[in-house]
Amino acid sequence: MDAAGRNQRRLTRRDAEDRFPLWSPDGRHIAFASQVGRAWELWVMNSDGTDQRRIASDIVAKSTRGWSVDSRLIAFAARSDSNVDIYTVDVRSGRTTRLTSSLGEDRDPSWSPDGTQLAFSSTRNDTPQVHLIRADGSGERRLTNTASAVAPRWSPDGRSIAFVSDRDGTADLYLTSVDGHEVERLTVAGRVTADAPVWSPDGSRIAFQIANDGNYDIGVVRVVDGRRSSLASSPEYDGSYTWSPNGTQLAFISARDGFDGVYVADLEGHPAVRLTTTASLTPAWGSQR
Repeated sequence: MDAAGRNQRRLTRRDAEDRFPLWSPDGRHIAFASQVGRAWELWVMNSDGTDQRRIASDIVAKSTRGWSVDSRLIAFAARSDSNVDIYTVDVRSGRTTRLTSSLGEDRDPSWSPDGTQLAFSSTRNDTPQVHLIRADGSGERRLTNTASAVAPRWSPDGRSIAFVSDRDGTADLYLTSVDGHEVERLTVAGRVTADAPVWSPDGSRIAFQIANDGNYDIGVVRVVDGRRSSLASSPEYDGSYTWSPNGTQLAFISARDGFDGVYVADLEGHPAVRLTTTASLTPAWGSQR
């Protein structure tokens, strides 16, 4: 649909649950997860819904996935034996490359803006930590060494990585430099969930989800000074957020009207506008990788 909720078009008509769409950076393709039985598969199609192809199986559906900046590769997490590892798949050829192979779970891959590295979280040393690896699978190294570090997301300028950690007994949002030497705490007593934080396109703000006594809201923090604001707060679930290309709005899911719907809210504090009239999940604005 367009940004006002109009011109909705159905793209998939398969006997499966199709979720978690992701636009390619060039806007030509959409990747999505499809549930067949209990297993999730990675599919890709043209942006008009044609040429739908399965390109990977046994993926971790809710783990962060992402397109490389050149729209050639998709990084994802998938199960192999008793482990979860990071893979990439070439969209055109279907060739899959396994980047990690270790005991534990490697999840939430996030591409560097130049496409040369990925950040991911790993439980290989029991406590989840953020690791880096080159796109060809070489040069792997641990970036964090703390109580826990999950849901890494690379900044648009490639200089830092946001992650969630509960090092002080409450989950908060942190930044680390790419060399791991500088770590900054962005929220205090933030009650941040493990859903991956999302950078605004210009890198000035980060959207994140808040767990508040069993309820879930959406917050935004300004990177320069840690100033927080509430973007979506209601007695019902608010989450699954995605920035507009110009960074002035977020689309998200809310159950505030009795069903999960797609809403849009701006940073000025105006009331959120509902775009869908039927149950709707996992929005992805066209600029998101």
